[in-house]
Amino acid sequence: MLEGLLSKIVPPEINIRYLVFRGKQDLEKNLFRRLRGWILPNSSFLVLRDQDSGDCAIIKKKLADICESTGKKGVLVRIACRELESFYLGDLEAVEKGLEINRISSLQGKKKYKNPDRLENPSEELYHLTKNKYQKVLGSKAIGPHLKLEGNKSHSFCVLLEGIRKLTEHDFAE
Repeated sequence: MLEGLLSKIVPPEINIRYLVFRGKQDLEKNLFRRLRGWILPNSSFLVLRDQDSGDCAIIKKKLADICESTGKKGVLVRIACRELESFYLGDLEAVEKGLEINRISSLQGKKKYKNPDRLENPSEELYHLTKNKYQKVLGSKAIGPHLKLEGNKSHSFCVLLEGIRKLTEHDFAE
């Protein structure tokens, strides 16, 4: 998802690299080591994690504390409220285009899609909505390039975009 999205936001002269973790436990266990070992100067970092059933503020503070303890500057921690799929449910036109499913975008006006961050299980909702055509990895890759930068109904998606814009405007030389 980030690959498709960041290509629209991040200036082309900024080189993007992805550090992929295998789930939230792997992230929390290895984030310090991966950031601390990063040697490219003038780097900034985005740490993105699903909230799942945890407390958003506690999760964000824990990750921010890990990042701060590395001494790295220019670290942005963002939590997808409930799940990343909330971002997609906030832009059903992107789902329609990415998964090539007709008429899903017409449902954007329904109450539950007006604030998808409040849904208890966004991934299940997306599976149901797409009749199981959505799959986490392939679906994210397909939908990501179609996500609009304006008008997404997911507040956490909008906060993510705002943070990325601010992050790319600063020089965080160490």
